[in-house]
Amino acid sequence: MNLVPTHDEVVALLRETGALREGHFEYSNGLHSNEYLQVALAMRYYQHAKTLSVGLSRLLRANAELRAMIPELSVVAPATGGLPVAYGVTEALRAPQVYWAEREELDQPMRFRQYLQQKPGEKVLLVDDILRTGKKLTELKKLVEANGAEVVALAVVIYQPTPKTPGFGNLPFYYLAKLDAMYYTDAANCDLCKRGVPLDKVWV
Repeated sequence: MNLVPTHDEVVALLRETGALREGHFEYSNGLHSNEYLQVALAMRYYQHAKTLSVGLSRLLRANAELRAMIPELSVVAPATGGLPVAYGVTEALRAPQVYWAEREELDQPMRFRQYLQQKPGEKVLLVDDILRTGKKLTELKKLVEANGAEVVALAVVIYQPTPKTPGFGNLPFYYLAKLDAMYYTDAANCDLCKRGVPLDKVWV
């Protein structure tokens, strides 16, 4: 394994742990796809979690501006999937702190716990296990900025965009592997449905 794992090495690790699966899947937003990825299935193994987190941290350290910010850099993640990555990256970077936003109910907005929020001018690195729809990270970025902090970069283990995934402008964006799954907007347009491939409904 390279110091920064290659795309093929990351994909092999995901397949080995069952985190990346091929088939016919329906996401909670109605999209159908030929691939399903749950990075948590790989992150449950300490050595794999370390490999992915350290690899991501090395990409970040290669940016001289980010490297200079590390002594004051806060790592912020959405709960719960982003937390193992955030803690791993924080340890590898030797950044001073990590914290997270969460929802009490699925239909409620993200929020930080009492006394657990950014100070005006604080430098923040947003981290998650995957960027797929972009909804969580978009909401988290707005929440951080509403507190007066500055988001300086975004880092995820896997970038698996859908046709509706938003961009983040000029914000530095780092990932270990990009997966280009096939997406269908609904069952009526899904080639997998038409071929009668058995369907699995997934939660995220």
